[in-house]
Amino acid sequence: MTALPGIALADWRSAGQDFRFNGHGIRYWTAGQGEPLLLIHGFPSASWDWHYLWAALAERYQVIACDMLGFGDSAKPRGHDYSLLEQADLQQALLAHLGESRPLHVLAHDYGDSVAQELLARHQDGRIALASCVFLNGGLFPETHHPVLVQKLLLSPIGPLIGRLFSRQKLAQSFAKVFGPQTQPSARELDDFWSLIAANNGPAVMHRLIRYMPERRVNRERWVAAMQATAVPMRVIDGAVDPISGAHMVARYRELIPQPDTVLLEGIGHYPQTEAPAEVLAHYLQFREELEPATCNDVLS
Repeated sequence: MTALPGIALADWRSAGQDFRFNGHGIRYWTAGQGEPLLLIHGFPSASWDWHYLWAALAERYQVIACDMLGFGDSAKPRGHDYSLLEQADLQQALLAHLGESRPLHVLAHDYGDSVAQELLARHQDGRIALASCVFLNGGLFPETHHPVLVQKLLLSPIGPLIGRLFSRQKLAQSFAKVFGPQTQPSARELDDFWSLIAANNGPAVMHRLIRYMPERRVNRERWVAAMQATAVPMRVIDGAVDPISGAHMVARYRELIPQPDTVLLEGIGHYPQTEAPAEVLAHYLQFREELEPATCNDVLS
C-alpha cells in the first residue's frame, strides 16, 4: 500500500491547543469537518501516535484528540490518583469545551481502548451518544492481556524506582518486543516517542498511570456486558503478532462479542497505526462506508 506521509513531531506540537480540566493543562488537537471522530491514544505514548492517519481522516471527518492527563504534552501531576474513569471524564470535558454534542465516532488504541470501553458503557447508560467504536490493539479483556516486564515492574512495590530509571534505551527495548519484526520503529521515531514520554517529567508518574491494569479488572464485567449488549457498531483492527494483545485477544473477542467484526493484520505488532497506517486507514474507512447505508435506512424508516 502507498505509505502515508505523517506529521513531524515539531509540527504536530505547534498545532496543539490547550484547555483546563480539573485544574490541569491539557493539550489537544482538532482538524477537518464532518462527523466527529475522537482518537484516543495508548500507554505510555500520546496523540502523536495518530500522526500518519490524521490528515487522511481529517479529509472526511472532524478529528479530535488530546494527550490524556499524565501523557505527552499535557500536565503530569505528581501524586495524582490517575484513573481510566477520569480519562473518560476528560474526553467528555474536551467535547464540551469544543461544543460538540453530536453522536461520536471513536477510534482507540491500547490504554485508550479501556477509555473507549468506559464511554461505551456510558452510552449504554444514556450519558453520551456514540455512533461507532473501533479498537486497535489493547487489553479489552484482562484475561488475555499479557503485559511486558516493565509494566509488571511499574505495578510492583519498586514501581516508583522503575519509573525514574525508565529511559529511551528501556523504551527501545520494550518497543522492540511489541512491534512487528519487519515494522520496528526507527531511531528518529524512538526519539520522538521518548520526547513525549519525558516531557513534564513523565517517568515520575508512570508507576501511577500503570494502575489502569487492576482498574481494568475491576470494570471488566461492566465493560464487557456493554460491548455484548450495545447496538453501537464495533470493529477490532489488530496487529496479529503483538505479544500483549494480538491474535490471542482477537480470538477471545470472537468468543465473547456477538457478530464480531475483526481484522487481523499479519506480521504487525502492537502499534498498527504507526506500523501499518495505510492498512489501518483502509480498514477503518471500509468500516465507516459500511455504516452509511444503515444510517440512510434509519433516516428513511
